[in-house]
Amino acid sequence: MSTAARFSIEYLQYLGPDGRLVREDLPAFAQDRDTLVGLYKAMAFTRVFDEKSVKLQRTGKLGTYASCLGHEAAHIGIGSAMRTEDVFAPMYREYGAQFLRGVKPREVLLYWGGDERGSDFSGPKHDYAWCVPIATQCLHAAGAALAFKLRNESRVAVSVVGDGGTSKTDFYAAINSAGAYGLPMVAVIVNNQWAISVPRRMQTGAQTLAQKGIAAGLACLQVDGNDVIAVRAGMDIALERARSGGGGTVIEAVTYRLSDHTTADDARRYRDEAEVKEAWAKEPLSRLRSYLTGLGWWSEAEEATWKTESEARVDAEIEAYLAVPPPPVEAMFDSMYAELPADLAAQRARAIAREAR
Repeated sequence: MSTAARFSIEYLQYLGPDGRLVREDLPAFAQDRDTLVGLYKAMAFTRVFDEKSVKLQRTGKLGTYASCLGHEAAHIGIGSAMRTEDVFAPMYREYGAQFLRGVKPREVLLYWGGDERGSDFSGPKHDYAWCVPIATQCLHAAGAALAFKLRNESRVAVSVVGDGGTSKTDFYAAINSAGAYGLPMVAVIVNNQWAISVPRRMQTGAQTLAQKGIAAGLACLQVDGNDVIAVRAGMDIALERARSGGGGTVIEAVTYRLSDHTTADDARRYRDEAEVKEAWAKEPLSRLRSYLTGLGWWSEAEEATWKTESEARVDAEIEAYLAVPPPPVEAMFDSMYAELPADLAAQRARAIAREAR
């Protein structure tokens, strides 16, 4: 038999777990001190925010919260590569990317505090809100990308999905549309090895998750999701391809979920402690900090100063969140219909009356 086609998945990594370069052909942004230090500071700030958010939930001042611990390089790499005019369709833990796009930490807290007004966040108004239903945000991104192509706009739609989400029909429909119509879309799979309690090995027989884009006719790339240089470089390539009319890309960022799935989860019930310990040895902040320190671009004094500044900023955001008065009880009815049906109008009236008592 002859061969109909052959495919391969390239892997991109610049920094090894010990913070040493594994290849010398650094992209231009990674050769600039201010840019690389800026990426590190954004990652470090996001971790401080995450730590304090978990503590806020544990003290009863926040609802269920989805931690981003261990995902900082993936999210900062995504957000730093995008332009303001691009569209971001996140799932529910890409805070680092959103902070770079202007979302305020207090708005993230408001959302996880159960106040839907948090979804009306700062930053580009064309970005999508957090999406808890799994993988539906991929379809939103595909729709936006189709609009960009029809309007001949130099814009790209970027979605983020987890490893488990790539098993959903929503993901397949989105990337198939992107391939069939040549859409300017980048679908980033943040593969953190666990779909809640289901490990990567039980989710699919595919050797990589990136290769799922091959069947859709998209460019595919796997990157070290703990290496912010690799994530950013991969995003730069994919965004330029999309912007220049070359179509969409599937990027698999291989990382690890160092936290529980959410604060409602206890990963100790299903995850081996040795596995988590091994993952901590590869985590993103320590490797970039080691690299920057080795170059003389970062120091222990700067680390301490930045941590203090980050903690103060997050504390101010927490105070701003806690100072927001609760929405009126009727708010749960007011954004559902242009004209409220009679039965809901009656419920609304009863709710207002009960609140008044």
